[in-house]
Formats: sequence, C-alpha cells, structure tokens
Amino acid sequence: MSLAVLATAFLSTITLSYVVKCWLSPFGDCRKCDGMGHAFKTDRKGKTRRGKDCRRCDATGKRIRVGRWIYNRAARTYRAGTR
Repeated sequence: MSLAVLATAFLSTITLSYVVKCWLSPFGDCRKCDGMGHAFKTDRKGKTRRGKDCRRCDATGKRIRVGRWIYNRAARTYRAGTR
C-alpha cells in the first residue's frame, strides 16, 4: 500500500468517527467551565465556593459540537432553499 492510500484511509476513519460522535452525542462539555455550569472561587478562609454562572454555556455545562453546528447550518440552508 502506498502512503497516500494509507493516509486517506486514516483520515476517512477519523472523519467518520467524528460524524458518528456528533450524531450520537451532539452536545459536549463546555470548555470554559468543564461542564460544571459555573466557576469556582475561594473565600478569604480558602474554602471553595460556587462562583458566577458560565456565560458561554448559559450555566448548562453543555455546548453544541462544531460538527453538529455545521450540519445544522447546512440542513437549515438546504431546507430554506428547497421551499
């Protein structure tokens, strides 16, 4: 097998795996709050307290994956064009 065929097969496998992941689980953990929905802060005594709600995910802890966002946008454009 040549190197080009091997690289193509590898990239196709990775892409297909990501498509399946976006299909089965369209939402992933928020990268800013690590899926908690809020930040942590410490008081003067050093105890950990709940901080402000995460603005990036609106305190849900979940964000839509990039691949699913692209699919949703393409499907919306296709539906709008075929009406």
